[in-house]
Amino acid sequence: MIPSPHPRLESVATAATAGFDAALAALCAYLRIPAISCDPDRASDVRKLAAVVRDDLAGLGLDNVRVIELPGALPIVAAEWLRKPGAPTVLVYGHMDLQPVKGETWTSPPHEPTVRNGRLYARGAADDMGGWVSHLFAVKAWLETAGELPLNYKLILESEEEIGSPNLERYMDAYPDVFASDAMVLTDCENPSTTIPGLTTSLRGLMEATVTVSALTADIHSGLWGGMVPDVSTALMTLIARLVDEDGRLRNPRVAVPEAWQKEAWNVPMTTEVIREGAHLAHGIEPLPCRGHPPAEHLWRQPAVTVLTTTLPTAERKKNALRQAASAILSVRVAPGQADDDVRAAITGELTRDPPGGAKVTVEWSAGESGAWLYTPKGPAFEAADRAYVRAWGRPLLQVGVGGSIPFVALFGRRFGDLPLILNGVIDPLTTAHGPDESLDIGVFEKAILANVFLYAELATALSPAQA
Repeated sequence: MIPSPHPRLESVATAATAGFDAALAALCAYLRIPAISCDPDRASDVRKLAAVVRDDLAGLGLDNVRVIELPGALPIVAAEWLRKPGAPTVLVYGHMDLQPVKGETWTSPPHEPTVRNGRLYARGAADDMGGWVSHLFAVKAWLETAGELPLNYKLILESEEEIGSPNLERYMDAYPDVFASDAMVLTDCENPSTTIPGLTTSLRGLMEATVTVSALTADIHSGLWGGMVPDVSTALMTLIARLVDEDGRLRNPRVAVPEAWQKEAWNVPMTTEVIREGAHLAHGIEPLPCRGHPPAEHLWRQPAVTVLTTTLPTAERKKNALRQAASAILSVRVAPGQADDDVRAAITGELTRDPPGGAKVTVEWSAGESGAWLYTPKGPAFEAADRAYVRAWGRPLLQVGVGGSIPFVALFGRRFGDLPLILNGVIDPLTTAHGPDESLDIGVFEKAILANVFLYAELATALSPAQA
């Protein structure tokens, strides 16, 4: 039997609701700092945000608050509250850095938060500032109202997630005490709608392949030799087109058969209207036909291929010539349960089979694992999370997938897969993360704060030694 939650829980929840305007104001203040990790010219902004957050965490009453920085890496911010001997320790992870906005057209300035129709528009509003700020104000409500947290607590905020977390494992190796915990809450994931909270249990992986077609030793006059020797440009396009079917989806995906419980979330409200708005479909363009499969299955559990870049001639490089060589970089999303080597072999085989005109074709793959991730959430921590979300959202978490690749999740899964990993967040289908007019549903942000208040109390009881 699970003991009753903390006796001050209702007062804390009331305080969190009353403090929502302050939470929204703090979020907006952080969003005004353009902490873009991929831009070396913005490294000072990343460090500025880290310093501001450090000071705010100390002001909340957390202990051992510090900015930690390794050579050649952007910093992390770490904090803790370890004042309950014998209670479980929960670690919360989030990331402070942002995607760039160069070349995008925004309705309002991307680094000046703006509220329209119940949504807060700004780069990073939902990915991932709103995620971890929702935890800060849950902590604030607990400490100011109850004078304590119901469990031991650690917070990690990374500055390089948007560039693939290249140094996060170095931090794990250098500061293992910062990460040591009994359960982890990772705050960079999606809800299937603004009324249905999501618990992410799968991610597609990501690999890149460079395909190069060559046939000549130099560019040559297309009028003199066209129709007599291979055209590497058309050959490249033909080869790439081979990979997809008539709908534009990867042929013969050979994916793992999901279990029945994994299919339950496929009937999320991913309507044509949601897809149209969330994916910014142009007028008159329809989503790809589903062919008897739910849209969520295509996005979460099927592979995909995208052309990232090519060396095909551009307007600036126009000339009437057959090119010596042509290449393209392909992004390949690997479905959960697929073996990376099988995907590489299948795509390489298709690209190199009977090349047009007998041209030479080479395929080179990026190093490392794709990071495809599949997780089975079982045990008292997830039962506790469901109880918390029923209190805050009116329903338990729905186990969902995410079509994107999140390198830090695969890393946490590899390093801490024996711990409960609760992946939640404040993103929804209309967020447009990484794109123009990224936004956060304000109601989702408010419910996230309240859910975290309840989550801490539920995890404290569910993970206590008495329940083991």
